[in-house]
Amino acid sequence: MTSTSASAALAPYGWDEAWADEFTPYDCEGLLAGRVVRVDRGQCDVATADGVLRADTAFVTPHDPMRVVCTGDWVAVEPAGSPRYVRTYLPRRTAFVRSTSSKRSEGQILAANVDHAIIAVSLAVELDLGRVERFLALAWESGAQPVVVLTKADLVPDAVTLGHLVQDVETTAPGVPVLAVSAVGGDGLDVLTAVVCGGTSVLLGQSGAGKSTLANALLGDDVMEVQATRDVDGKGRHTTTTRNLLLMPGGGVLIDTPGLRGVGLWDAGTGVGQVFAEIEELADGCRFHDCAHVSEPGCAVLAAVEAGELPVRRLESYRKLIRENQWIVAKTDARVRAEIRKDWKRKGAEGRAAMEAKRRGWR
Repeated sequence: MTSTSASAALAPYGWDEAWADEFTPYDCEGLLAGRVVRVDRGQCDVATADGVLRADTAFVTPHDPMRVVCTGDWVAVEPAGSPRYVRTYLPRRTAFVRSTSSKRSEGQILAANVDHAIIAVSLAVELDLGRVERFLALAWESGAQPVVVLTKADLVPDAVTLGHLVQDVETTAPGVPVLAVSAVGGDGLDVLTAVVCGGTSVLLGQSGAGKSTLANALLGDDVMEVQATRDVDGKGRHTTTTRNLLLMPGGGVLIDTPGLRGVGLWDAGTGVGQVFAEIEELADGCRFHDCAHVSEPGCAVLAAVEAGELPVRRLESYRKLIRENQWIVAKTDARVRAEIRKDWKRKGAEGRAAMEAKRRGWR
């Protein structure tokens, strides 16, 4: 098959001239280009110009969770062999990474080369804006454009109430499209499809958020298994157990992911800053450049809270994610650990000095 016809066959999966240029050295070796559509126990399914092939990933570093082959990767595959091997993957344009649940200092890559992150949030339960902010930080850090989709909008029949819910999330997600969608009735699906068509989208959210139902609506077929959520808390079981890359009928591809119970950040300082852009902007006006926005004099952020311009909940969420991200970074970076210890000692000394000054004033 000629390179032109191979490119045409891979175009629906997102292949373009830039990927073709990256692949040139491997093309000269006679390797096949393909996109990983599923990874399962050290093997993966790869969409190539010759069809979907099964390949082993043992050639790619297996012990580093950040360097393993993942869904969405563009890879170089051996043209034949039993087993057939993936030789390498092309440099990723974007990558979704979260911290692992293990005690080791590791990140886990969820998906690669994604243009849009669809964050599914169920309206069947009370909105957890802090969790929305956490998903947004993950999305912004990856390099993708987030889109928040409020699923199960048919469960909120009152238009005014629905409008308030959308507004609450828009305040939490500055610069991010927020869409109320009913996969059952089809409301809002046309707008969502128009936003994400033509690129690669990843579907993120908790179990029970309606991701599989939304995926089926976007794919135009009952591809993903759907299970009912529990009425008591709106939660569901993991109907999706692997990450699958699927073609959308209107163009573009969708990566569906298992429900994420934990969304630990992984070196996501830039993403956190993007989510809380208004706080970072206010911080430029603080008296001290290293202001922690807790009790420091001349803190512009605290002044905004006192003036009612910044919600207390928003500041607390910002502090929480900043602390978590610093802790994750410190686990892997000795220099950062030393800086944090130095900062703790400085603040401790300042606190003791302040208490001593108060005692002297009492005498």
